[in-house]
Amino acid sequence: MNIINVLIQTIGGLGLFILGMKMMTEGLQMSAGRRIKKILSAVSVNRVIGCITGAGVTAMVQSSSATTVMLIGFVSAGLMTLQQAVGVILGANIGTTVTAQLIAFKLTEVALPAIAIGVSLKFFTKKKKYRYIGEVILGFGLLFFGMTVMKHGLSPIKADPAFFEFFTKFDPGSIGGLLLCVMVGAFLTIMVQSSSATIGLTMTLATQGLLTFPGAMALVLGENIGTTITAELATIGATNINAHRAARAHTMFNVIGVGLMLLIFPYFVGIIEFITGQLGAGPATQVVNGEVVNVARYIANGHTIFNVLNASVFLIFLPLLIKVAIKLSPKHEEPEDMYRLPDFGDRFMDTPIAALAKARSEIIRMSEIAIITFKNTINCIEDRNYNRLSKWKRIENHLDAMQKEITAYLTRIYQSEVNESEAKEISSLMRMTNNIERIGDSVENIAQLMEDYIENDLKFTPAAMTDINKISGQVTNFLNLVTKGMHNHNENFMNEADALENSIDHMRENMRQGHISRLRSGDCALDPGLLFIDMLTNFEKIGDYCFNIAEAVAGLK
Repeated sequence: MNIINVLIQTIGGLGLFILGMKMMTEGLQMSAGRRIKKILSAVSVNRVIGCITGAGVTAMVQSSSATTVMLIGFVSAGLMTLQQAVGVILGANIGTTVTAQLIAFKLTEVALPAIAIGVSLKFFTKKKKYRYIGEVILGFGLLFFGMTVMKHGLSPIKADPAFFEFFTKFDPGSIGGLLLCVMVGAFLTIMVQSSSATIGLTMTLATQGLLTFPGAMALVLGENIGTTITAELATIGATNINAHRAARAHTMFNVIGVGLMLLIFPYFVGIIEFITGQLGAGPATQVVNGEVVNVARYIANGHTIFNVLNASVFLIFLPLLIKVAIKLSPKHEEPEDMYRLPDFGDRFMDTPIAALAKARSEIIRMSEIAIITFKNTINCIEDRNYNRLSKWKRIENHLDAMQKEITAYLTRIYQSEVNESEAKEISSLMRMTNNIERIGDSVENIAQLMEDYIENDLKFTPAAMTDINKISGQVTNFLNLVTKGMHNHNENFMNEADALENSIDHMRENMRQGHISRLRSGDCALDPGLLFIDMLTNFEKIGDYCFNIAEAVAGLK
């Protein structure tokens, strides 16, 4: 037996499996991205509905890791509550079992035809829709072809006494053997960052007779622990405390669930054997042509049964799970520096939906900073506080820097594989960012006018002050409307935006005419009058920029 050949085929087959899994997941995300986002945004606080949603979304994208990373991104962005996220995570663990069920159907004969069809669609069609479908089919074919390569690579070692003796150590008959299986399963999953890949390898080993069914199930339990590392890694650098809590709840759910199953492990295996036998499968130990032909079905059913039981139990105790997760997470929210630059990193780049949620959260923060500096500047008209007014330059520079960081991040997302709806969202987010920066420029103009107003000891007439307060209040309302709309806008959003835009335009024109009348009558001096006109122009510009943002929020541009 050539050990190098065995290793090359086994690792190469596993590589093909992981590549196929990744392609299938990305293709499904590309084709169903808009639907996924819509489904997740509609999740209610009802834990059962959240669980069902998580199972459906994960079955749709074929990856619990992708779903949990999306959820961590949504929680970090404040688009989802902790209870909503944890409910969906419980379901995600059920949804991921679909992959093992597919593998158990032994569709290896369709692997090469699927690769041929997938390549044809992915590389030789013009429509993106068909390219995404081709990617899914190609990934499906590579997944099963990888299983075939692994099976052929491992088949020679069955007759080798040394290898046979090594695999007998994975015997869950003893406490030590049981814990060894769980630890190895967890370690392998952490290494390859895919529980589906390690479950596929486990199924292959069991099919070749190198693992018993109980030993394979113990490995699968460990693989459920290892898959939690993805969510934990996604929280690195997250300032939102609920993101840490959601990841912690995911880890606890799997670790405690596995711990409970280990306490009743022989009975758990017996339940799987009974249910699978009743469903018409042959004995788990049946051998045909040197292969244990039914064991893959038993492993897949065991994986599903474990996650369904685990989710059912924790759905009942969800509030308690959340309480414990809160205690095991950082005690306090990290203080958020108003002037910190966005820290995007690469943790969400493989999941565009989560990456865009993170970008949106930073754009909302940028908008909130613009509102604060606008209000501070306007308040200086009456209190003439030069010290507070002098901060505008720092904030304007910060808004410029934020625009550059957010635009660079959105460009990176766009350069990766994104579908049409995500590309449109990126364009909308860039439009929002650019217009917020322009709002900062207009606030800068107003602040410079206010500096002249204070330094030269100018005074507006009572009528002019009333006009400024009125139009600045309407601008503030518009800024608040679009910022709130970035979180979630209602059906009347554009009607409200239209009304505010028209209101500001009419105010500016009427106030300009009133000011001209005051100049003619000698009620207003020339210097403060010129400042007043310039301020009205900048207020009107901010209204225009807010309307541009509203159109982007509504998906019109």
